[in-house]
Amino acid sequence: MTPGLKQLKTTISKRFPPLKPFVSLTRLDRPIGIYLLLWPTLTALWIASEGWPGWHLLLVFTLGTVLTRSAGCIVNDLADMKFDGYVKRTRNRPLISGQVASLEALLLAGCIAFVALLLVLTTNIYTVYMSVFAVIIAVIYPFMKRYTYLPQAFLGIAFSWGIPMAFTAVSNEIANVAWLLLIANLLWVVAYDTQYAMVDRDDDIKLGLKSTAILFAELDRTMIAILQVLFLATLLLVTSSIELSVYYYLGLIGATGLFIHQHYLTWNRSREGCFKAFLSNHWAGLSVFLGIVAHYSLP
Repeated sequence: MTPGLKQLKTTISKRFPPLKPFVSLTRLDRPIGIYLLLWPTLTALWIASEGWPGWHLLLVFTLGTVLTRSAGCIVNDLADMKFDGYVKRTRNRPLISGQVASLEALLLAGCIAFVALLLVLTTNIYTVYMSVFAVIIAVIYPFMKRYTYLPQAFLGIAFSWGIPMAFTAVSNEIANVAWLLLIANLLWVVAYDTQYAMVDRDDDIKLGLKSTAILFAELDRTMIAILQVLFLATLLLVTSSIELSVYYYLGLIGATGLFIHQHYLTWNRSREGCFKAFLSNHWAGLSVFLGIVAHYSLP
């Protein structure tokens, strides 16, 4: 967490004590999920707009990302209440500690979702229809760890759906390049959420929960590397649909360097190393996005 966010969190805690559990519930004090959802969405928005998308769409998708992720965190915590108390990383969450009641959490999620809907309604009917599917996936995802070893794939769909929505918001249609971006992002999400699942792997096995970290077992780092290579390769395929400059390739090189560093961090599979590797994906997504912005902005 940056010093500015730490200071904001401290200020909120001191001046508005009752708000602290709700901030924690929506993970606004831990914005990594917002970043991981935001950068691919904005990348798609820039490509769909062929540059600056305008303030309206920028605000819709930026605020929509924050709201969607916040509501999704609440739904996730409600779904995992009977498990979170037994997992080291989640045992102090507001619903488990009793700081927030289930009904309060449900009402808050509903209010956040309603505001997100109002934002989508300022775009077009096609994008509104697309948002319905996004809500369905967001509600289904938290339960997938009970039934499949691939809950990360469902998260990948949820975290990638803003990509085609960006295209429909701009042009009321989905270009072929949007699907390439979606596939690339899905591969990347599975890779970084496997790193995240490696942090909880021991606890998940005891609880009978499933994840790609458990599925891949000793091949976890190898599979993550394969997914990252496929992610980069798919982003290279994007250039077959649209002409991109050297800035885009520099963005991909930056992401590649971060992926290499992640494998150093996860070498011993320590909880701390795996979590640090997961967090660094924020910079990988930002690197790709900045490459796109530079392509459309710089000569």
